[in-house]
Amino acid sequence: MHYKIGFIAAFAILGLADIQCRNTGQKPNVILIVIDDLNDYPGSFGGHPQAYTPNIDRLAHSGVRFTNAHCNIGLCNPSRNSLFTGVYPHQSLNFGPDRSTTQALYKNNKTLMELFSGNGYYVLGSGKLLHSKHPELWDEWGVDVNNYGPFAYNGESQVGHPSVPLPFRSIGDIDGSYAPLSDVPEFSAGDVKGENPGWVYSGREGLPFKYVDEDNRDLTPDELHAEWAVNKIRAMDAGSGDRPFFMGVGFVRPHTPLYAPLRFFDMFPLENLQLQVIREGDVNDTYYHENYPLARTEDDKWYTNTSKGRAYSKMLTASYNGNEEEGLKHFLQAYLACVAFVDEQVGLVLDALNGSRFKENTIVILTSDHGWQMGQKQYLFKNSPWSNSTRIPFILKAPGMKPGTIIDHPVSLVDIYPTLTDICSLAGDNVKNSSGFPLGGFSLKPFMEDPDPDHWEGPDGALTAIATDVVDYELAKQTFSYRTKNYRFIMYPDGQEELYKLDNDPNEWINLAKEEAYLESKKDLKNKILKMIRK
Repeated sequence: MHYKIGFIAAFAILGLADIQCRNTGQKPNVILIVIDDLNDYPGSFGGHPQAYTPNIDRLAHSGVRFTNAHCNIGLCNPSRNSLFTGVYPHQSLNFGPDRSTTQALYKNNKTLMELFSGNGYYVLGSGKLLHSKHPELWDEWGVDVNNYGPFAYNGESQVGHPSVPLPFRSIGDIDGSYAPLSDVPEFSAGDVKGENPGWVYSGREGLPFKYVDEDNRDLTPDELHAEWAVNKIRAMDAGSGDRPFFMGVGFVRPHTPLYAPLRFFDMFPLENLQLQVIREGDVNDTYYHENYPLARTEDDKWYTNTSKGRAYSKMLTASYNGNEEEGLKHFLQAYLACVAFVDEQVGLVLDALNGSRFKENTIVILTSDHGWQMGQKQYLFKNSPWSNSTRIPFILKAPGMKPGTIIDHPVSLVDIYPTLTDICSLAGDNVKNSSGFPLGGFSLKPFMEDPDPDHWEGPDGALTAIATDVVDYELAKQTFSYRTKNYRFIMYPDGQEELYKLDNDPNEWINLAKEEAYLESKKDLKNKILKMIRK
């Protein structure tokens, strides 16, 4: 199963606009692009000075940027479930990767796809949108391929890339791997377990990934999804139909494994990389480590169900002989390479849209399921209560909106569902039966009419939960983080708290939770969290 090389970029976009196109009176189309594990690094969000994202930035400057947008939970499955149903994790108790709460949510609540389909839209998608594919929710489903590939393969199993040093490589085929595609996995004789070691789309399905050189290789899954989106836009453009469409495109990079063509790695030489500033001892006044302790296993790995970020940080540093900076530079290079790579895919999709008859009547949304923390507070992963993990890019472009608008009010992914329902004038609600949960978010349309509206009905902050793999999903045993314009407040299940005043501490370095001068502010923020989760 080989694919001719060709680079096509797809881009995740969110749109809020008047439902009627000015000229045709038709309902707007919607393209929603979700990029996996993308933090605030794109240039238009200012997260990293060396990030190369011209296409995302082009979209940002032609639409509306929500610069204070956050995920509602820091893990792929529950975050996407919340986005596509409009239900908070604390409503559904979907705090992790478990199937039971996920299945109950789909049984009782309508996804965006089902709501749009019920309103006469043609619903089509490809890539990682929900955590699992669920093709039955779409009128047309795109490329059926393992979205995380390619993988390093030893002839028997998908493994960590052999060029990644130990112990980080021992994390495995996904989180423990980074390399350019030109670094075709080569194994010593003792490590080869079967036939055809090297790259594979999926070792489980026996699908090889051909790589000869940059001009003679198979397409990665993200390239295939971008190509699919471009071809579908062009095909619909050439047709005579006028049925509105809702298109979802999901890109996996920069989710691990961090593999991309060599030319993207070459854009970020290790010796020139700028690391995020990491304050020495910054973790000392935080309480995450007390609530999610690490355990050390017999094979000298660090493990815990929730605190992968602390384990990964330790293992990366150990892999480079205790040199934290060197380890982070290798990982950062791969992350930035994958961000630049996915930006190119986004650009291809945007170009296809802009070259079509749909350009003036299509809402576009670009966002991510959560951020990624790059070593700050000795944490290398998603799913932390701090800004690096919770903050996401969020761009909305829609007909009639003023380009270049910036909204700094805290919003979150749970607001996408009611926003699209509002601006597309969709009939019906988000529940299928009496067991369904009501919408947790609020329409962002008021911000599109006035960047500082006086009729926003939503909260003054964005609420994020910490995902967990454990079975105990009682609300009282969860960690919640609340981000307003001026503060971040974190409350842990053991009663410990963190409070950061962001106007003079944007890096969240100084925990003020025990300072008498901030007790009233802390009390107010805590009451707002409790009101939201009890409601």
